[in-house]
Amino acid sequence: MNIRFIGGGNMAFALIGGLLGKGFAAADIGVVEPLLRQRQALAEKFGVDCLAEANAATLDADLLVLAVKPQQMQAVLQPFAGRLRRPVVLSIAAGMTLETLSAWLLGYRRIVRAMPNTPALIGAGMSGFIALPEVTEDERRMAEGVLLAVGETLWVEDERQMDAITAISGSGPAYFFLFIEALETAAQSLGLPPDAARKLAINTGFGAASLAKSSPESPAVLRARVASKGGTTAAALAVMEEMGVAAGIIAGARAASARSAELARQFAAQG
Repeated sequence: MNIRFIGGGNMAFALIGGLLGKGFAAADIGVVEPLLRQRQALAEKFGVDCLAEANAATLDADLLVLAVKPQQMQAVLQPFAGRLRRPVVLSIAAGMTLETLSAWLLGYRRIVRAMPNTPALIGAGMSGFIALPEVTEDERRMAEGVLLAVGETLWVEDERQMDAITAISGSGPAYFFLFIEALETAAQSLGLPPDAARKLAINTGFGAASLAKSSPESPAVLRARVASKGGTTAAALAVMEEMGVAAGIIAGARAASARSAELARQFAAQG
């Protein structure tokens, strides 16, 4: 399989590293990236072919991975519009619908949309997928394989659900980082030194997430097992409930989903 990345930023770095770690050959991977320093960094680290502009080999790839910011997408796709014949196009841009991408590519239909998240940088990503009906099952698996190299995946059949995936998985790491920050601040306010506060907060979060992933029990059951009646955990959870912590998280995720849908409408209106 011949893969060409359009854009050589952090996510491209993560995906290329993951693919090479899964046994893909560097000779089968290329990057189109206008910034010289990015091209040099990719070539030095991974040994992949890096170009400033797309060429015939780019157009003839099996898979084109669109790893650019949504605001740049329309301009980036102009050189490809009307010239694609066989590649499967995989977009990892937030808020960019399949139909908008197809319109900007002058009706090209072999398009898959994915929403990865930043833990892909350490091989612990979670990505949601959807594809146009014209994409075959084999082509879906080919596109999915890129993000399976850096984590787990989930397919949906209704594109409106991609807004929820963006809100929960795409934006979700920031919510967890905020919680870690709060625990760290709390630990310091209780007299622990900064290094100890950070170690406790990060490793407690890591352990809790790992336990939730490996356990057949729901997070609600796991939480109840920690919170003995009249104990310290119950006291903390009562205050958090009174202050609306859970309600705030849910409201925040809904705001992120609404913003994702709003961005999709704005990008569609550009075409």
